[in-house]
Amino acid sequence: MNLQNVIVVTAQTFNCEHCYEYCRKEMAAERVLPASPNWYCSRCSDSCGAGRLFGFGARNSVYLLEIGAAPAFHGELVGHTERVSGFAFCRYPGQSNFCASSSDDGTVKIWDTQTLTVVTEHMLHQNTISALHWSSHVKDLVVSGDEKGTVICYWYNRNDSQQFFPEPRTIFCLACSPHHENLVAIGLEGWVVPNGELMQEAAVTKGCYLASGSKDQTIRIWSCARGRGVMTLKLPTLKRRSGGVDPAIKERIWLTVHWPCGHPTEIVSSCFGGELLLWDLTQSGKRKWTLLGSSSEGQNHTRIVFNLCSVQTDGRELLLSISMDRDVKCWDLTTLDCCWTLPSLGGFVYSLAFSPVDTGCLAVGVGDSMIRVWNTLSLSNTYDVKTFWQGIKSKVTALSWHPTKEGCLAFGTDDGKVGIIKNKPPQISSTYHKKTVYTLAWGPPIPPLSFGGDGDRPSATLYSCAGEGIVLQHNPWKLSGEANDINKVIRDTNSVKYKLPARTEISWKPDGKLLALGNEDGSIEIFQAPNLKLLCTIQQHHKLINAIRWHHEHGTQPELSYMIASGSINAIIYVHNLKSVIESSSQTPVTITEPFRTLVGHTAKITSLAWSPHHEGRLVSACYDGTAQVWDVLKEEPLCNYRGHRGRLLCVQWSPVDPDSVYTGADDFCVHKWLTSKQEYTRPPQGKKSTDLEKKRSSQLKPKAKKKKKPMGKVPAKQDVSDTVNGEEIVDNLLDENGISDHEEEKEAQEFSDKVSLAVPDASVKKRKPRSILPISTSMDQRSKDELHQDCLRLATCLRSKGLNEGLAPDSGDRIHLGMFTDRTALYRMMEVEGKSHLENGHSELFQQLMLWKGDLKGILQSAAERGELTDQLVAMSPMAGYQAWVWTVEVFAKQLCFQEQYVKAASHLLSIHKVYEAVELLKTNHFYREAIVIAKARLRPEDPVLKDLYTCWAAILEKDGHYSMAAKCYLGAASPYDAVKVLAKKGDVASLKTAAELAQIVGEKDLATTFSFRCAQELLSARNWVGAQEALQQQESLLGQRLVFCLNELLCKCLSERNPTERKSCSLPCYHSWVVRNQGSFLAMVSEVWRSVFGVNTTEQAKTVFEQLHSIEYPPATSNTHPKQLLFHISHDLTLALLSHETASWDEAVKAILGAVTRSYDAGSFILMQGICNLLLPRGCGHLRDNLDSTNTRSMTAVDQSYLTARQLKLNGYKMLLSEVHAALQNTQKDVSEVQQTLADMIRQHQRSNLQESVKDGAQESKMHVSSEIESDKLVPPRSPSQCKEAAKEPVSLPELMKQLTEANQKLAEFPESLKVFPFPDVLECGLVLLHIGSQCPTELSPELQQQALDLVRKYSRAKVYEKICRKFLT
Repeated sequence: MNLQNVIVVTAQTFNCEHCYEYCRKEMAAERVLPASPNWYCSRCSDSCGAGRLFGFGARNSVYLLEIGAAPAFHGELVGHTERVSGFAFCRYPGQSNFCASSSDDGTVKIWDTQTLTVVTEHMLHQNTISALHWSSHVKDLVVSGDEKGTVICYWYNRNDSQQFFPEPRTIFCLACSPHHENLVAIGLEGWVVPNGELMQEAAVTKGCYLASGSKDQTIRIWSCARGRGVMTLKLPTLKRRSGGVDPAIKERIWLTVHWPCGHPTEIVSSCFGGELLLWDLTQSGKRKWTLLGSSSEGQNHTRIVFNLCSVQTDGRELLLSISMDRDVKCWDLTTLDCCWTLPSLGGFVYSLAFSPVDTGCLAVGVGDSMIRVWNTLSLSNTYDVKTFWQGIKSKVTALSWHPTKEGCLAFGTDDGKVGIIKNKPPQISSTYHKKTVYTLAWGPPIPPLSFGGDGDRPSATLYSCAGEGIVLQHNPWKLSGEANDINKVIRDTNSVKYKLPARTEISWKPDGKLLALGNEDGSIEIFQAPNLKLLCTIQQHHKLINAIRWHHEHGTQPELSYMIASGSINAIIYVHNLKSVIESSSQTPVTITEPFRTLVGHTAKITSLAWSPHHEGRLVSACYDGTAQVWDVLKEEPLCNYRGHRGRLLCVQWSPVDPDSVYTGADDFCVHKWLTSKQEYTRPPQGKKSTDLEKKRSSQLKPKAKKKKKPMGKVPAKQDVSDTVNGEEIVDNLLDENGISDHEEEKEAQEFSDKVSLAVPDASVKKRKPRSILPISTSMDQRSKDELHQDCLRLATCLRSKGLNEGLAPDSGDRIHLGMFTDRTALYRMMEVEGKSHLENGHSELFQQLMLWKGDLKGILQSAAERGELTDQLVAMSPMAGYQAWVWTVEVFAKQLCFQEQYVKAASHLLSIHKVYEAVELLKTNHFYREAIVIAKARLRPEDPVLKDLYTCWAAILEKDGHYSMAAKCYLGAASPYDAVKVLAKKGDVASLKTAAELAQIVGEKDLATTFSFRCAQELLSARNWVGAQEALQQQESLLGQRLVFCLNELLCKCLSERNPTERKSCSLPCYHSWVVRNQGSFLAMVSEVWRSVFGVNTTEQAKTVFEQLHSIEYPPATSNTHPKQLLFHISHDLTLALLSHETASWDEAVKAILGAVTRSYDAGSFILMQGICNLLLPRGCGHLRDNLDSTNTRSMTAVDQSYLTARQLKLNGYKMLLSEVHAALQNTQKDVSEVQQTLADMIRQHQRSNLQESVKDGAQESKMHVSSEIESDKLVPPRSPSQCKEAAKEPVSLPELMKQLTEANQKLAEFPESLKVFPFPDVLECGLVLLHIGSQCPTELSPELQQQALDLVRKYSRAKVYEKICRKFLT
């Protein structure tokens, strides 16, 4: 290693002019989900310790955060017109308010973070800037480097600059020395840092050192004093939940390193998959690193980390990181834990939706193909955001929460798909729209889904409206079924004969009785559910409808619920009151042409509307003019206007909790939360849409313009109406951080009439002549008149003397065109010259035509083969040159096609010359197995080994790729049925196992058929489908014993569920046989009767045979982690052995099997199951078992005696298991959750009651009720303890506090393993109190240790209310 890999240069000076630029001031938003930080930049983020600021470049802006317990936005630096490629703060004392940024627009800007304005800038770079840093020793020195290797040092106070050109290579990163003001370290492409990693310097005890990271997966420590490397650190391969590190991830590793100021012997680096490592350089041994965030799951980044920086604040050092997962994280370098995470967005914000059930959960639909769900009420985490991306393949353009089901979210995408997120992955409707989904809405079912009873149909169905102009009704219970076009219902109900308009918007009235449809022609139609009878048509707008919203119904004025607001492209909002129309008895639809209110002020098209749920008649609108406007609809007055976004607004939602908060999303990749009471403006900008907004437009990222060919005709194409607003054209030129455009699909009329008329060429336009085959001769005949006359004289002289060849030979180059008027030799010479000219100009096809005219076909083929320019036409003509020439040409052409990766065509040509094996091998080598098999099957003998080899090779590849069915067919074709059965069962689902068993039965593989039939039955049993399980087993005669086990399992589950209907709930409905369960007789007698009547087990010999078959099967002992379905199946196996022993009068085996079944339930800790089994099998106890045993059989008698002797010990062990502290903690957490939920329910009910009561009457009635309730409570409730009185006197808990308590309790509940929650467990506190009571009454029954354990659990987990409740339950 040598330090020459890192270039060190000295900074000097020269002058440069500077200019100033206005930048937006402090952000008006309370909270912001910002745009995603830019990727693949060596230093695109930095922190300032003195100002406690952190900044990062996102698209063409820089976002500034205030660092604290939670991130808070300080402001945004706006001025660059292209992507920000570098950002750095000034580290000089007293100058921390200055920072610098570089951009792909070629500028380096110096900013003042206090005023958020540009101090100065320079444009000295001639190429794209790739690296930037601010000197720690010189307060005004900013160093930058570009892709061509130029380094520029800029002193902005003196307007001086100096340029260096150390190497003609791309500069990926650079770092100014914190110790020497004249030293700068530079990382170049192909040298030490080929992937642009951050490099830092730090001083340790023995001098100045430099750390560098590289794509070679190593970190190197360099000594500037020695001029060489002193240490090399190799990145470790960390264990991940998904397995090892993907080789592709290793290839694109972006290794960034950072040397914290407060840690001179430690550096921080990224790793392969987003992990962060803290390296201790003084530690001996191979492992010098410690993983950050290892204390709990989910702390680390999930993708590549690009930038690291640190800041010292409040006595601790914080590390900040940005990553490809679009998260900004803050770490505490003392505890190595993540302090907070700020999510960011990578696309347009198309849709916002608040959950009506989970208050405060805001769903955000983004153009980066992801959905964010933001818990806006979280107190512990300001940006508590969950991301959903699985199953979403396109931009999320529409969202809608289910009105009653928690966590059920519907989404629509840019590619026309509609899905529902209830669990991961989401369910996608099988019916796709052809264009972008505009709107989703939940509403009551309409025909045909409205037919049937309440239990046969969903309470709410999903409606989607998309760009092709139709509205589909999706059944949320069966998204795999076909969705219904509601236009069919509209036609049938209203007897419509004309063409219905294209739909662009849909909105259901909150009570589900009325449906509003917005159309492309600007009309709005109101329909009555469920048959969609047309009530009225609103003919107010004359352009495409973008937004429709009904007023809420929980106000004091019921008539306001009939108000409907609508917005379209014409920038005007109309509000109509439909109360009189809807309540009228008119039989014919009414046309409305006059609005109730008109809201004018916006200057571009309206994109979204939202009524305030806290006010009456208050509306907020989002518009393409870049602002959101709040209106008092009844007064037609604008109240406030928000202008914080830098792009066009696409969506808006009013907070359901805070009446002062509004959330907006825009095409600037941001979601803003802002307060209506803090806005400076009252109405939208007028005139030319405000100078500031125009500056925002002009500062957006602009893609490079592509040259377009001018149309040949004069017929102009139709102009997109969406791109014009009041006569001005708006071009969507926003790019995301990866340079991929994120254009919005709008709801314009052009969506439905975008077929552009083809331009008809003008007849006067001169057609282009084809290229001449004899260009030289033609050009020579177009010379001057004198030269043409000389040609005539020359030609006549030569022909006269018959010596033209000799006469033309000296100057043949000038007179070559005369050869066409003389003999063949001269003509050949002319053709040869013309042919060479064609080859030199790249026109080989013209050369081939000349040679064909000459008759030299072999020469043509040879020349084309040498240049790789053989064509189908030449191959078709090659037989004219002879059989050998044809075969040679086809072989060469096949090789040429292989170089062009046209393998199938090459094989076809090989077949034309009867080279079948070569064609098959060619296709096999290039993995065209299907085509190779077809050729081999058609042209070779059936027993040819090549055919079997093809089947086998293809099957192996298909099996590796997971195409098991196709692989099975290949194995069958290769006469390997065993392999076909094995590969078909590899997937392991019911259908595959059933098919594999049937296939094995057909091909004679009896053992495999038995195995897979039993596995299929087990899978069906896990789904509680006993009918299907028996059908799978009955195909195999050898599985009669297992059929009996499954039969007993079915009857056992049915009896247990009838005795305990509230227990063992399952998401799937059971599928039982129609066997009659008799409750009068014993369980074993009932099972025996079913065995005899259904399975024909009537004789002792049959029972013995089945017993021997089942007795050889042994299952492992049960534990507390045994799955309940598996436990029940093993118990059923034991009980089947017991009943078979009973049928054969083998009482010793029966007792042994029964005790084994009871012991299994006991070992699993399922006492309720054990009790149920004992009640079914031994309703009168164990005494009658002794009567049936043979007294001469000492083994059987000993088994029963031993059970009586160990009964007391088992009882004591059972007591100990009942006092499970783990279950006590689980039950305590469950009680906390239920208490908070009950408090929330009481609060909601109280809120609803208070809204319905009049204020005057409320006071009197509440005072009376308060007095009477106090009197009654004094009579009924016994005196409380001081602690209880103190608890009762506490003030009510606020809603945010309750939400915080509920979140914490649910987090604790999620930490318990699922095995503890499967089976019900007795209340541990109740058991403790019972044991304490038994111990006080019968001291000899319980040991002192057991009593002390019970007392400790009661003291630890009981509270006043819980204790009182348990005592009341126990005493009664």
